Amino acid sequence: MKATQRDFAAVAPKAALQCRLFYFCGQDEAGAFAAAERITRQLADSGERVELSGAELKRDPVRLDDEARSTSLFGGARHIFVRATGDDVHDAVSNLLESDVPPCPVLIVAAAATDKSRTAKLLASRDDALVAMFYPPDLSSVTSAVRQMADAAGLQMGGDLAERIARAASLDVRLAQSEVTKLAIYLDATPQAPRAARVEDLDAIGASTEEDGFSPLVNAVLSGEVGRLSAELKRMRDLSLNPVGLLLAMERRVAQLAQLSAKLGPRDDVAGLLEAETRARRVFFKDKRDLATQLRQWQGRKLERLVQRLVALHQALVSGSHSAEVVLAQGLTDIARAAARRR
Repeated sequence: MKATQRDFAAVAPKAALQCRLFYFCGQDEAGAFAAAERITRQLADSGERVELSGAELKRDPVRLDDEARSTSLFGGARHIFVRATGDDVHDAVSNLLESDVPPCPVLIVAAAATDKSRTAKLLASRDDALVAMFYPPDLSSVTSAVRQMADAAGLQMGGDLAERIARAASLDVRLAQSEVTKLAIYLDATPQAPRAARVEDLDAIGASTEEDGFSPLVNAVLSGEVGRLSAELKRMRDLSLNPVGLLLAMERRVAQLAQLSAKLGPRDDVAGLLEAETRARRVFFKDKRDLATQLRQWQGRKLERLVQRLVALHQALVSGSHSAEVVLAQGLTDIARAAARRR
């Protein structure tokens, strides 16, 4: 069974009932994680959650099969959640399939992988498996997703407010879901007792100024503005900005650069492309200047290496959360210096 973000919502209920193996991949890591959580909620009995990493399973390919066939400490249901990168789980999945269908659901989120990867090919033709590919989202698709979140939470929300939430979340559906949830709690909204959401309500629960967000630091790093970096990193510490949330914002911007780079073509007309994308409302007009700088600096192999660097940085944050702020600061500094050399 296969799906993309376009038809995932329609496929998910059937997949949750029928499948035992789920493989979520694509450049939109946030969308893949959100899809995995949605499937987990729709399982008849998700039970205990066992988390594994792709690196662990690469070192010990038998472990996935062992965990899938183990029983919960308290004898109840369980499911396995794997955070992978590329094809590092291929051997573990292959070994699992040789032992027949596992008794508990296995959900794999594979950053930097595609539905053409070796692991995806193992699963795509199986009736008991789902391979879901998530492409980098655009503003309209995330805005639509925000409105669906609002409907489910009992919020009556117009398109302008949904678009504002999508932009504020840097097109990250997980952060957008968090904002919708906070808004529903603030308004005491439920599906049984809907409430109308207004801009004033979002302002009441959100940051007091734009400077409380991630964008200034993201732009300083990707534009190679090393002179601003020290002050932005200090602001990150002073405001206790979430390291993972900040890195997700960075990943959103890099995914956007990848999309734009693919559209740029041989003429290399950055200004013309951004003007057309702004008119089509796929680029926010306030982002044009920063995007122009960054798009000229990050293209081709340089952009591919940047994606790989962010994936490695994401793994480092997850595996060493006690020092996440230090690890992130060093990683962002390295990226900013690389960008400065290309200015």
